[in-house]
Order: sequence, then C-alpha cells, then structure tokens
Amino acid sequence: MIPTMALRGGIDLGGTKIQAAILDADHEVLGSSRRPTPTTGGPAGVAGEIEQALREAASAAQIEPATLAGVGVGSPGTIDGGNVVGARNLPGWEGSYPLASALEDAFGCKVRVGNDVQVATDAEFKLGAGRGHDSLLGVFWGTGVGAGLILDGEAWTGQGAAGEIGHMVVKLDGAHCTCGRYGCVEAYAGRAAMEAHVRRLHEDKGRKTDLFKLMEKHGRARLTSGIWSRALEHGDELATEVIDRAVGALGAGIASALNLLDVEAVVIGGGLGVRLGEPYAKRINAAIQPHLFADFRPPPVSVAALGDLGGAIGASLLVE
Repeated sequence: MIPTMALRGGIDLGGTKIQAAILDADHEVLGSSRRPTPTTGGPAGVAGEIEQALREAASAAQIEPATLAGVGVGSPGTIDGGNVVGARNLPGWEGSYPLASALEDAFGCKVRVGNDVQVATDAEFKLGAGRGHDSLLGVFWGTGVGAGLILDGEAWTGQGAAGEIGHMVVKLDGAHCTCGRYGCVEAYAGRAAMEAHVRRLHEDKGRKTDLFKLMEKHGRARLTSGIWSRALEHGDELATEVIDRAVGALGAGIASALNLLDVEAVVIGGGLGVRLGEPYAKRINAAIQPHLFADFRPPPVSVAALGDLGGAIGASLLVE
C-alpha cells in the first residue's frame, strides 16, 4: 500500500472544465475526475466545484483529501501567493479571490496555486514532450490562449504575469478581444472569442453552420473543443473558416515569441490543441514559418504528450 502522505492532488481549472487527479510519487494517476466549470456563482461557485472534483478523484483513489501531502491548482489569471487575480476566462471572476485558503479549509491539507499554463508547461518539460530541451515555449489553445516558458531549464514567470501570448497583438486595430483590447491572438484563436465570432456570422449574417446544432445535440452550453472537432470532421465550412483564421493568428503570435526568445522547442496543448492533435500542430508550424526570423533552424512543434491530464499533473508538481 502506498503511504497516503506520498500522494498529491492536482487540479486543472479551465474555462469549460475542471480536471482533478490523484498522483503517486512516480506521477502515476491513481484516480481522476472531470466536471464542467460552473457558469454562475463567481469564484466561490468555482471553488465549490473544484472541491467536488477533487473529492471524486480521491474517492476513485480510495483515499481522503486530508491525508494528501497537498493539492496543487493550476488556474487562469495572475497568481499572487494563494490568490487568483483577474481570471477573465472564468465567469464572474472579478478582482482577487483567496483560492488557496478556501480550498485548504475544504480539504484539510496544504494547497498551492500556480498559473494553469505555466504548470502544464512545467509538466511537459519534466515529463512530456519538452524533455531533453533547456528552453521551451508551451502554447495552450483553449478557451483562451496562454503560454508557459522554460528558459535555461527554469520556469520564467516574470513578475507574475509572463506568458500572455494570447494578448500579443497580431493585427493593429484588429478584432476586439475579451480583454478589452484589439488585435490580440486570443481575439482570433481563443475558443470564447471564436464562439462569439461564429455566432455573429450565423445569427447576424445568415452564415450556415452546424456548430450550434451539435452543441445542443451533445448537451453542451458552449462550443467545446469536442464540438469544434466534430464540426470539422463533418466538413462544416464556417467552422473550418474560423479555425483557419485562428491558426493564422497562432502562427503569427508564436513566431513573434520565437523571434524574441529563440527557444529550442514549442509544445501545443490546451483543449483545442490536444483535441485537434498532430495535424493542426503541423498546420500551426506551417503558419509560423513565414514570420520566423531564424528560419534556417525552426524549432520543432509538437503536441503536448501528457494529454488531457497534463494540467492536473503539472499542478501536482507545485506540492513539494
């Protein structure tokens, strides 16, 4: 029997889903759970759903949360100690919320919070597609678009808000972003912005698409990565057009980051990145090349190897 204090919890808090896992000292997943991110209730509602997800994962692993060495949480937004500030991709999350202390009270063990994309990048660097490199850019394509950085073998978080590749401008005075600015990568490639864009084209311009029929058929409240994938498989012209637009923005944004940082490798993850997989990693790579200054030695671009649980695995690494 594994001593329970050798076990850790990891939680990946995303815009549409909360993924929780219990892992042993060898990073093997002993139990996991997935729940939808609530659309109402603000930070307290999200914290309550995180608690339920972790308890379900712990039950699957046949342990109690209080016996864990600790729980790590990867969250969108800026991380200030145990507080999460300005997680715009989560509904109703305004200002700062003490997520770590709220979950410590719920679980009875220590909780550490990190940026969701950075902890997923750390996991890929240590355990996944980034192994063997000293520098890495992890780009996570989902509800928003974020990046994590490894430089000289160490995570680089700047003053706490590094890696916001989704808010690099790829078109001056371009599309309106959910952050309130214009022309950001995320305004073209973030799943929330893509849904708003396709809804306008469908409802206001009369463009045909099966995206919303698929959403209703599968009982979803939003256009999830799975819905986009199914629409592409069905040859939906509008879905294909919007995804193509996103790939172009991702290519320009990633190339700009590479021109600045010159890292050894790029890993594509996130809900859409993992769901669309290798064919779209290749397309993003092709979209990078025209904008790359050092085009004589482009870095490899690969799909996150740890898959859907990569964020939760990375969050568990926050617990020492």
